[in-house]
Amino acid sequence: MAGRLSPRRPVRHSRTLAVVAALALAATTALNGSPRSAAAAGTDEVTILLGSPATIDPAAQGDIGSAAVSAQLFESLTAFDPALRIRPALAASWDIDEAGHRIVFHLRDGLTFSDGTPLTGADVVRSWLRLIDPDAPSPLASLVSDVKGATAYLGGSGTAADVGLHADGRDVTVDLLKPAADFPSVVAGPSFAVVPPDLAHGARLDPSGFVGSGAYIPTAVTASELTLKRNDRYWAGPAPIATVHLLDDIGGRSPVDAFTAGDLDYAGIGDFDASWIRFDEGLGPQLRTVPSLSVQYLGFDTSRPPFNDVRVRQAFAHAVNWRRIVALGSSTAVPATSMVPPGIPGRSDADYLPALDPAAGRAALAAAGFPGGRGFPTVTFVDPGLAVSRAVRSEVKRELGIDIAVESMDFDPYFARLAADPPAIWTLSWVADYPGPNDFLRVLLGSGQTNNYGRWVSADFDKATAEADAATDPTVAAAAYDRAQQVVQRDAPAIPLSYGPGWALSRTGLLGAAQNGMGILRLASLAWGR
Repeated sequence: MAGRLSPRRPVRHSRTLAVVAALALAATTALNGSPRSAAAAGTDEVTILLGSPATIDPAAQGDIGSAAVSAQLFESLTAFDPALRIRPALAASWDIDEAGHRIVFHLRDGLTFSDGTPLTGADVVRSWLRLIDPDAPSPLASLVSDVKGATAYLGGSGTAADVGLHADGRDVTVDLLKPAADFPSVVAGPSFAVVPPDLAHGARLDPSGFVGSGAYIPTAVTASELTLKRNDRYWAGPAPIATVHLLDDIGGRSPVDAFTAGDLDYAGIGDFDASWIRFDEGLGPQLRTVPSLSVQYLGFDTSRPPFNDVRVRQAFAHAVNWRRIVALGSSTAVPATSMVPPGIPGRSDADYLPALDPAAGRAALAAAGFPGGRGFPTVTFVDPGLAVSRAVRSEVKRELGIDIAVESMDFDPYFARLAADPPAIWTLSWVADYPGPNDFLRVLLGSGQTNNYGRWVSADFDKATAEADAATDPTVAAAAYDRAQQVVQRDAPAIPLSYGPGWALSRTGLLGAAQNGMGILRLASLAWGR
């Protein structure tokens, strides 16, 4: 998605709408001192609590949960390490011309899929064209918009041959509309993974005859578990961990209970449990902070009344104490100051959250024709978690005299509704696919972008992000991004709500489990300490 949605995830990720998913592992003895973990038992297996993917098709997924699984099965040309440095993966290297309009990726020699068939540049081009297939576009098709001919092909007015993606043996050439030196970072995202020719759009997980390009292949699927085995033909060599058990069902127990019982090597946990576990003598040392390059934000449907009127959006923006409602909902979430989360290179430290000014909000509402809230139409705030919507409802009622309806939906139908018929007000979390401001600005709010669920259009914003994207001087780019964020602050198509780390219990002993903040752990990097 240059980011992934997560039902908070629905972060990240931004495929993101709730808490950003993360993976981590380890091994130690159980709290009673007996060996319970895989490492202690002398095996090379690990067990993780992770929900089942909605699809394993990289081109069809828009949520971080699905991406966290598919990223183990299919590999892209580049990858990020825990320090957010871009590294070669299927590509051994790449060249960028002086103008930044052309990038040539050079694939490694001898690459194959898991079944031994050769993996070539043609497979890369075919996989990437699936993102902009006009008959079945990816939720993150916007990530390809800088490639020549991509937008026309996506819109049905061009052909695949017109798209600036070309293969010549092990070389893949990408022709861009404008300088985009960050494109090698963009293609590190799970959406750009290379898939076999016969992968069906929206494919569900089926181990029989599975062919992948990643470090693991699925070998068994039950109602409660997905079992992964390492791919012996993986480009970097067989992964140190031979078998990974991904559990989707732990019998109604809490993750803390299942971890304490020794049935999980890793368990993501919530803020409440983290607040007391940090003081627990046995569990405290196994508590991990999971960094998250993500933002939870509120959006308006700007394409229809009443929020197509900037004055109505400004009224809501100034009437609500956004920092207070974030603090009420979580003891660890950090109130947001902009759409771009901390940790993103080039992020400004300026505060772009709309100022709390109920009087200004009431004046804006009256100017829009709804003095004291009189005559304001019924609108619904759909929020998967409900906590934010209820708090906003209370403050809007008190300050503006408007009573909004609130509704909750499960993530999958919620995600589909956002794309097809967005509610008047909604919330999302977005996890970075690559660490750049544009992943949170142009991708989420640019005119015509597939992830612009509020359908906002702003020439001022588009001009600023285009200038930032084309800038070769980091200072010039930063100033342009600042102007873009000032437009968002002024026109309020979206309100940044919070940032915040995730939490996990991870047994002592697993190496390589560090997170880079983008919600996906590379299982191929894990190894038990001996």
